[in-house]
Amino acid sequence: MEDQQPQDYSAIRTDLGAIFVSLELSRSTWLITSLSPGAGEKLSKHSTQAGDIAALLARFAQLQQKASARLGRVFPIIAIQEAGLDGFWIHRVLESEAVESHVVDAASILTSRRRRQAKTDRIDGETLVRTLLAYKRGEPRVCSMVRPPTADEEDRRRVCRERKTLLAERIEHTNRIKGLLCAQGVFDYDPLLRNRRARLDDLQTGDGRPLPTRLKAQISRELDRIELLMAQLKIVEAERDVLLEPAGETAPTPAMMLAQLKGIGSQIATILWSEALYRHFDNRRQVAAYAGLAPTPWKSGSIDHEQGVSRSGNPRLRTTMIQVAWLWTRHQPASALSLWFQERVQRNGGRMRKSTIVALARKLLVAFWKYVSSGVVIEGAVMQTA
Repeated sequence: MEDQQPQDYSAIRTDLGAIFVSLELSRSTWLITSLSPGAGEKLSKHSTQAGDIAALLARFAQLQQKASARLGRVFPIIAIQEAGLDGFWIHRVLESEAVESHVVDAASILTSRRRRQAKTDRIDGETLVRTLLAYKRGEPRVCSMVRPPTADEEDRRRVCRERKTLLAERIEHTNRIKGLLCAQGVFDYDPLLRNRRARLDDLQTGDGRPLPTRLKAQISRELDRIELLMAQLKIVEAERDVLLEPAGETAPTPAMMLAQLKGIGSQIATILWSEALYRHFDNRRQVAAYAGLAPTPWKSGSIDHEQGVSRSGNPRLRTTMIQVAWLWTRHQPASALSLWFQERVQRNGGRMRKSTIVALARKLLVAFWKYVSSGVVIEGAVMQTA
């Protein structure tokens, strides 16, 4: 059959209105893959040392000069990078240099489903360029772009994250001390009590001997670390409480509004605010998806069942919401959501409590979002007493 396609047919659209650039970032090198107007289908690749932002901007200027020499006008640059360990500082630098920058969720990019999939930085760079082209063409759901937080929003959430790290370290040292004493037959020593030093001097092993000298010195050094962590925890918690204080006569922050609900403490209110509720969401589905609490259906032909929640969102937010759901049933038993949970568990004969509490966590997060964004009062919720 005669080929009816024009002779200049190409698989890639070459009449571009901008220079499309992808950044494949690593700790040693940055791979810059670009597709420029007038250069045909060929993707240009250039490597530079990691962290050398001057070399990156110089490469961008070189790409613009070459495109301008070919077509006689200056083209803007559109860049894309994956969200990862480098954070958002490169994105902020590019935006300050008038570069249209996008940060993409790497897990949302379509990949081959072959059993053995080839993966190199060159392949990933080309994939990012093609993804960016499809996104700018307006193809729906081709990828999920990340909404980078501002520098203040990113810095504000460090307080709750640091507190969690300090607590984990304190638990580690506490368990180490208890394990050392358990091997000597001592089971009733608490390193977190105020009399921990005096109590250590009076301890005896299970067979009636005083604690060995080196063991006692090791435990004393562990107590030094615990006391340092406890002092740092007080400082971090004081910074957290400052975030909940009203700043003049301005409208209350989402954390302040949440802290007024019974069963929601300062730590949980600050986590919900700094991890999620500072953002703008268009609907409740986006709220649930951001926490990884959205359901994941599996429907194909006669198969129709749920796979559980997606777990693809913010893990800190998801863990906190599961804890809040259990606390909500205890401190807000008369609320509409708690009654829904009790009725659903009773209908199932007391089974499926864990899966139902996940559903309650999703409903609670949506209710909190409506409460702090639109002022919709949670039905049956009780406020804190002064």
